Amino acid sequence: MTEHTHFAPRTSKTEIELGTAFQPKFDADGLIGCVVTDADDGTVLMVGYMNAEALRRTIDTGEAWYWSRSRQEYWKKGGTSGQVQSVVELLTDCDQDALVMKVRVAGNGATCHVGYRSCFYRKVVQGPDGEPALESTGAERVYDPATVYGAG
Repeated sequence: MTEHTHFAPRTSKTEIELGTAFQPKFDADGLIGCVVTDADDGTVLMVGYMNAEALRRTIDTGEAWYWSRSRQEYWKKGGTSGQVQSVVELLTDCDQDALVMKVRVAGNGATCHVGYRSCFYRKVVQGPDGEPALESTGAERVYDPATVYGAG
């Protein structure tokens, strides 16, 4: 990995919205949200968070890196599972405070740690009691994590 990626300081609204300098805006926790989609069919696979270093690593290596909010550490997607996300395209929105990353997933193609291709395998519906409930989208598991990585 090279250590050459630097981000431009945030400047004028016009430059941020219409210019060519990449000036990502990180939130109060130093993070920027990243929606991850399949580069070939557009399926939303996951939402992850990057701090400046994870974003640098992603740009420098061409493979997805994130900041784990729960573990408070960097993680390369697929580093242990083989389901590495190779970056095809990285987009930012008009305010440069959100990212969309189009990827191709290696290994068995799953992105979700519970075995689904996408982390979005359930939909919110109105339950029989009128309260919100979750229902399967009909997606099938690509693998059972308990049989691959052990129980838990």
